[in-house]
Amino acid sequence: MGESVDVVVVGAGIAGLVAARDLVRDGAEVLVLEARDRVGGRVLNAALPDGTPIEVGGQWVGPTQHRVLALIEDLGLRTHPTHTAGRHIVEFRTARTEYTGRIPKLPPLTLLDVGQTQWRLDRLARRVARADPWLAARADALDSQTFETWLRRTARTSGGRAFFRLVTEAVFSAQPADMSALWAAHYIGAAGGVDAMITVTDGAQQDRVAGGTQVIALALAEALGARVALNSAVTHIDWSEDDVLVRAADRTVRARRAVVAVPPPLAARIGYAPGLPGDRNQLLQRMPMGRVVKVNVVYAEPFWRTAGLSGQANSDTRPLGTVFDNTPEAGSPGVLVGFLEGRHADVAARLTPEDRRARVVADLVGYFGPRAAEPIDYIERDWAAEEYSRGGYGAFTTPGALTRFGPALRRPVGGLHWAGAETATRWPGYIDGAVESGHRVAREITAALARTSKSAGEAGGELT
Repeated sequence: MGESVDVVVVGAGIAGLVAARDLVRDGAEVLVLEARDRVGGRVLNAALPDGTPIEVGGQWVGPTQHRVLALIEDLGLRTHPTHTAGRHIVEFRTARTEYTGRIPKLPPLTLLDVGQTQWRLDRLARRVARADPWLAARADALDSQTFETWLRRTARTSGGRAFFRLVTEAVFSAQPADMSALWAAHYIGAAGGVDAMITVTDGAQQDRVAGGTQVIALALAEALGARVALNSAVTHIDWSEDDVLVRAADRTVRARRAVVAVPPPLAARIGYAPGLPGDRNQLLQRMPMGRVVKVNVVYAEPFWRTAGLSGQANSDTRPLGTVFDNTPEAGSPGVLVGFLEGRHADVAARLTPEDRRARVVADLVGYFGPRAAEPIDYIERDWAAEEYSRGGYGAFTTPGALTRFGPALRRPVGGLHWAGAETATRWPGYIDGAVESGHRVAREITAALARTSKSAGEAGGELT
């Protein structure tokens, strides 16, 4: 005998937990099944040597990410600003410069090219920033090419192209050649433009969550209590228009509806009976994840601050292409967080842990000087190696997928509903997008349950 609830949620990341919370508030009986021994999905805290939490997964929130900010406030949590005071470092085309403000010091021709390319990209992104980008003007032309092809046709200089390749690695943890130009434009437009995604002040990296971002998931799970079951990897789902039967390693749960709130590559690994409709199945096959190794390198103090540096650094040649000051709010110990993304993550994952650490520290020495060679701790997370993540920061579509199969992205399949940051219409791939998707899928299911209850009541009345 299995269990029976109104709704089963597959995955205890932010999307699944938000959906579960909303559904419980709407009166549904809900069970969340999570494969890991923890909640949070791609949001995760580790601990510094003194026990202070530090983010090893998704961590930043920005001022236009209204849904996650509202959730943080509702849960009684708070944010604090990312440290930005001081000079930023940029290494570009072998030249090193330091700057303050928003615009790095680049060669004049490169800077002009970056400006005109960004103007064209932002204009394009605004045109496809919609829930159904596959219906946008020129959608077929954009979706038939990679983002790399678009950049080569638009940027006029090698420096301009190198700049946007670095941006793509930092935003998508992938290469421009990996993804559809339509997906890239949709993703950028849904965030409000390039500047909103890559800047700190007034941008996506403006604030951190006090206590580390996983506290959002922990607070949601605490409120749900025994409705969250860990170590329960879902392997099969039998579905129809009226109900679902969800099978995990040690339990079987029947429900009226199910929320699949895991990344597309993981959703594709679940066995479905009957098999998913062709469009949904084909879409899942065309939504890979990016690849990223995130590292937090810990020092006795944030020595770069006394040198007048912000801790923010970028390079188009170093494997550790993006670095921020990730020091705790209290001001110590000092922490530099960096990212090995896309092709750099491919190479780094093949190294021994010792060699990978040595290369990371060498890049930090190159940025910040010899004191960076003396960390007191080193914390890394290879998200592609996570069995129940298989990558980061999010999934993207390959060329042709959105215009051919895009309508299946959010469309329910019988009693199955789809959540996750990739399905969001604003800030897809970010924590805010995950929150949006959780709210959306809960509304869908509440409405569906109300319809079926009304139909059952009317049928019962006819029989009496």
